[in-house]
Amino acid sequence: MKIAVIGAGGVGGYFGGRLAQAGNDVTFVDAGPHLLAMQQNGLKVKSVHGDFHINLAQATDNLATIGKVDLVIISLKTHQIKNIAKQLHHIVGDETIVVPFGNGVMAVEELKEHIAPYNLIGGLCKIMSRIETPGVINHSGALKSDTTIIFCELDNAKTPRIAELKTLFDNAGIVNIIADDIIAEIWRKFIGICISGLLGVTRTNFGELRELPETRAMMVDLLAEIYAVSKKVGVNLEDDIVEKNMAAFEHFPADSTSSLAIDVIEGRPSEIEYQNGSVVHLAKRYDIDVPVNRFVYSCILPMDLKAKRAQAAK
Repeated sequence: MKIAVIGAGGVGGYFGGRLAQAGNDVTFVDAGPHLLAMQQNGLKVKSVHGDFHINLAQATDNLATIGKVDLVIISLKTHQIKNIAKQLHHIVGDETIVVPFGNGVMAVEELKEHIAPYNLIGGLCKIMSRIETPGVINHSGALKSDTTIIFCELDNAKTPRIAELKTLFDNAGIVNIIADDIIAEIWRKFIGICISGLLGVTRTNFGELRELPETRAMMVDLLAEIYAVSKKVGVNLEDDIVEKNMAAFEHFPADSTSSLAIDVIEGRPSEIEYQNGSVVHLAKRYDIDVPVNRFVYSCILPMDLKAKRAQAAK
């Protein structure tokens, strides 16, 4: 299968690497030192499930050079999707499948502005991986189930192309699940990720956030607000989703934080617009009050603006 992986970081580098290792025609789309390293030395993946090296990794920063493909995997940060969507016409044909693996709930809506709804399926992934150095991906997670792709048609139909994708992932040794309700799966991941904004505002870690009664209460309220929005949107989440998330957070290492919080602390543009920002915008659409999410979003916005201006000035 001819595949374009847009964003060859921890997510795209690992999954794209596995697909290339299985013999598929994979082109990685990235930029900067990571792109240059892949072009010169290939892509190396250090994985708890076995290291491997794609010696002749195809890599570019120009979608126009790739041609039409069978599958597009978008593994960018959510705030980068809108810009790349404008360029997808270079690689998306009538039968191309496009699957976004971003952390937000708005990716499909943004992609539909530039490609036909038929081309889109829903997807998400669970993985612990990062760029260790340019051209090198470090993948952790003790269990194979820690690294999983979940996907399906947006209407949950089990179509022939969904079966074809399952075979593709199976042959590459990638644990994968065809979802019964893909929108609910995306929101289940989203609701937990939105705690990242609170970590960013407080510039702290999960241990300290859990320990203080004041911030622990904010965690619960933030999750409850997102659950209320999900019900208005029509997403089928379980009634105890808040309690399940809080229980899961208890097992996070005390000194751990989130990538969004790190971006905020280190002065980089973050995904706040597509995390707590999405909650605020959807709440406004459905006339729901979400004070904690609004507070988090409003506090990080100025920091995000400063980071974007600094990035543009470089």
